Amino acid sequence: MESENSIVLRPRFHKSVSKSIDKILEDAAVLKAEVKDDYRIKISDHHIFFFITLAKRKYYSPHLHIELLKNEDNTTHVKGLYGPDQTVWTFFMFLHFIIAGVFLIFGMIAYSNWSIKQPFLFDFVIMAIMVVLWFALYIQARINRKKCLPQMENLEQLMNKVLR
Repeated sequence: MESENSIVLRPRFHKSVSKSIDKILEDAAVLKAEVKDDYRIKISDHHIFFFITLAKRKYYSPHLHIELLKNEDNTTHVKGLYGPDQTVWTFFMFLHFIIAGVFLIFGMIAYSNWSIKQPFLFDFVIMAIMVVLWFALYIQARINRKKCLPQMENLEQLMNKVLR
């Protein structure tokens, strides 16, 4: 997986395997019992979630979600998505919405001040700070993704055990 060279923060992948969905789900259930000390595997319908246990999890630890889709030739198409913990992702998106909201509000205030010929430099300064914060959030997300690459590889190996 070439996750370091892409700009996306939540890498996705697609692959086809020759096993049936039922066999993959059965293998996942067997593996779930084998790795319960290090990993948590959750199976729901045609979805499998791979998590790192709480004892070994960091705030940047990823999880892997794979969706199993049946092909006409009795093979399985696997769609995968790596992502951060749901609470971290929610907080991350919350910060983005707050920054975007402040940017838009001060943009409207700057336009109003400009149209009534009042000083609007302060509004532009706040907007510039919001742009800097957007970039800071992106850089922090890239740093976190780089830190979690070994854990992503471990989850990928775990997934490959299920798909082989």
